[in-house]
Amino acid sequence: MDRAEAPEALKRFTDTYNKAYRELDPSLASQVETGPLEAMTTADLKAQHANKPEGNPGFPALELTGARYRIPKQVGWPKFFVADTDSNRDDNRWLFVFTRAGADEPWKAAYLSILSQDEVPDLATDKDGWARPVAVRGPARELAVRPDRLSAEYTDYLMTGKGGTFADGQATSSIRATRKKFLRTPKFWTEYIDTPAQGGRYAPVGLRTQDGGALMFFSSHHRQKQTMAKGFRPNPDAQIKALMTGEAKKSVTLTRISEAAVRVPAKDAADPKVVFLNRLEGVTAAKGE
Repeated sequence: MDRAEAPEALKRFTDTYNKAYRELDPSLASQVETGPLEAMTTADLKAQHANKPEGNPGFPALELTGARYRIPKQVGWPKFFVADTDSNRDDNRWLFVFTRAGADEPWKAAYLSILSQDEVPDLATDKDGWARPVAVRGPARELAVRPDRLSAEYTDYLMTGKGGTFADGQATSSIRATRKKFLRTPKFWTEYIDTPAQGGRYAPVGLRTQDGGALMFFSSHHRQKQTMAKGFRPNPDAQIKALMTGEAKKSVTLTRISEAAVRVPAKDAADPKVVFLNRLEGVTAAKGE
């Protein structure tokens, strides 16, 4: 890709994103987003529109500045690049992964990860300044984990608690500990199903880091069914009600998608465990029964 395409793609995204949230129109977001980011944004806009059909003209515009573009040299399609930006929302760095399926397709943002200034890894570049992409498919080669197995390894861990791929933290051991508290309570019990993301829209992407590892972005799917005990009835919030099909008489099933940025160590690293840098999760559907 031409380096000049990257700032143009970021501007188009920002302008359209702000318009989508002013008008609360999911179809606008779909013009500049794809994959897990689109799934979360369109569900959010759909819910907000249901509760505020007149739109939100006072939406505070998102401003992205100080962009550093991490562009790998790639042959064939699809292609991707990372825009590492400041925002007017906080003091963190907002990392957007833009993908493009073909020469006639527009650049769309597939992933967003919000990292503190010191969490952004030092990325490797070649002599011409191009970032080094990760070969997602096939053997892990220089990495501790196969990149195309991250989603499956993660969802298997959440379901079983087994495996040594990931380090303990908010996105791993803490999630399992929280779930354990709500498996069965006096008012309700909860079931969880986690499945890996599949298909090109949810394909993982990554860039090599200077220490021999990689910064990887991947997504996964999660379902949660909460069934009320006798004498109790579900009381979902307005956002969930706006996405719900059916009537919540006894149970509510939530469908979520998550997207994550992780640091994958080199195969010979002293600690080979994958570390979550950021994880975002959003409800995309709800069903009442």
